[in-house]
Amino acid sequence: MKKIISILVVLVSFLSFEGFAQEKSKKELKAERELQQQKEIQALLDAKDFVFDAEKLYPQSGRMINLDYNTYFLKFTFENVTCDLPFFGRGFNVGYGSDGGIKFKGKPENIKIEQSKKKYTMKATVQGENDVYDLFFTIFFDGGATLSVNSNNRASISYDGKIRAPKAEESKK
Repeated sequence: MKKIISILVVLVSFLSFEGFAQEKSKKELKAERELQQQKEIQALLDAKDFVFDAEKLYPQSGRMINLDYNTYFLKFTFENVTCDLPFFGRGFNVGYGSDGGIKFKGKPENIKIEQSKKKYTMKATVQGENDVYDLFFTIFFDGGATLSVNSNNRASISYDGKIRAPKAEESKK
């Protein structure tokens, strides 16, 4: 009887050690994946070529609004920024009959990128046709990002979303 109990104890101990070994490898795999994501984000920022897809917006006064269909974006390259984002808030000097969103194209200026322990911050200024836009990105290593847009003619607004590499057909446009 003692032999059976000792054999069971040995078998259980081997099974539990194997489980710990698998957990360690899962943790290592997760750490490798996170490091790979961080390298991809770093490469996008170094090239200054990425697309921000907005998922939520936070007007200055009011509640958070979920954005559906992933149709709102800001495409950032070193030569040009193209923006099509919705706007909810106070407009100070907005033309009559405009669609009300933040839509502009322009060359980014004063680009500054800084890295901290868990995120990157990026600042840029873009001169549109009718306004000047100050863009402030907070980009996390997993690709999640926030964008704050300040302009002369509208109240500031923030967006949550993700950044990604531009697709081939987007690069041609």
